[in-house]
Formats: sequence, structure tokens, C-alpha cells
Amino acid sequence: MNTLLSIKNVSNVYTDRRIGHFGKIEKKHVLKNINMEINRGEIFGLTGKSGCGKTTLAKCILGLIDYEGEIKFCGDENFNKKNNVQIVFQDPGSSLNPVKNIGWLMEEPLVIHKLYDKQERKQIVDEMLLRVGLDPSYKTRHVHELSGGQKQRVCIGRSLILKPRLLIADEAISSLDVSAGAQILNLFNELHQNHNLSILFISHNKDAVEYLCGRIAVMKKGEIVT
Repeated sequence: MNTLLSIKNVSNVYTDRRIGHFGKIEKKHVLKNINMEINRGEIFGLTGKSGCGKTTLAKCILGLIDYEGEIKFCGDENFNKKNNVQIVFQDPGSSLNPVKNIGWLMEEPLVIHKLYDKQERKQIVDEMLLRVGLDPSYKTRHVHELSGGQKQRVCIGRSLILKPRLLIADEAISSLDVSAGAQILNLFNELHQNHNLSILFISHNKDAVEYLCGRIAVMKKGEIVT
């Protein structure tokens, strides 16, 4: 397989001022010299206890926070991350605007990036809803009318509608019940197999990671330990 994402010696530090405004400033490492590679068309698992730095690494990959080291996509450090890397968050309810209907929410990324005409966008939304296991009739529904699993399917569809090369799933099943979580795992597997989707699957649930992922990295206190 060809390398899609290369992470070399990535570190992240935050400062903490102790005891008042004039207290001593301490630097704390959240990430320490992280090295790993994700190949095109694979599901790579990243696991570890809460607070070990998994989400911080995801934010570095997305370019949301500063870091030391090197993160390259397709061998290019200046790779456009905005369209080609998308994320699915832990809580689908807080990721979706409750005022808008599902059709509007699904179409929004295409409108923002000025892609396709209105009719083409409607067709793309219908196709994406079917891809994530929802009927196009869901376009008229609102967030409060959906179950947790259905909300997460909408979030996955929104993330995929710009055709990213890498999808980051950050604790994407941890807020769901066991049945809904299993269905979302199967959806990720179907998307991977049917569309050659590359996924970075982040979870503290080792069983889920072992079930879904071909290769796994374990983090502990900001370091890859295995």
C-alpha cells in the first residue's frame, strides 16, 4: 500500500501558570515524538485511555492546533487539509444545528464550497443518505426526530460529502448504546470496503478497535507505546 498520512516526531506542548498571575510557568507535553503512518485504503486504529493525547493528535492532523514535527499527506506537507481530511466527533447531537432539517445540513458543505448546481446537490445528498443507511425522506426531518445512531449517520454523511481522502472517527461510537455502536462500526467497515475509504479510528474501546482495524497503535501519556 502507498502511504497516505505520515507523522514524524510530532510533539505538542501547553503551558500552565501555577499559583496566580505571577506564578511559575510550566510546560507540559501532551504529545511526545509521535511517529506513525496510515496507508491508502486502510482503517488504522488509535487507542488508549482518556487523556492520553488521542484527540490532540487528531487536532494536529486537521491543522487545528500548532505542533512540532512533520505531518504530510501524500508526501506533501502543504496538502490541502480542509477538503481532504474530515472528522466525525463523539457527540453527534452537538455537531448538528437543531434548527435546520437534515437535507439542509447535508447540503451545507457543498454550498459553502460552491460545488455543483442546486439540482446536482440534491441528488448528491440523496445518494449520500442512502450510502450511510438512511432513506432520502430523512431530508425533511430535524435532529430531535433522530436516534443517536441516526444522528451519527448524518454526521458521517456530512463528513464524506466532500469526498475526503481521510476520515477521522474520534470516539464516534462512545456516546451510543451497544446496538447502535455496532451498527456504526459495520457502516465504517462497509464504507471502507465499498469505497476504499481510509479511516483513522480513535477509540478507548479496545474491542471495537480490534474488530474494525487492520493495524493499531496504543497511546499512553502522549506517547505511542506499541
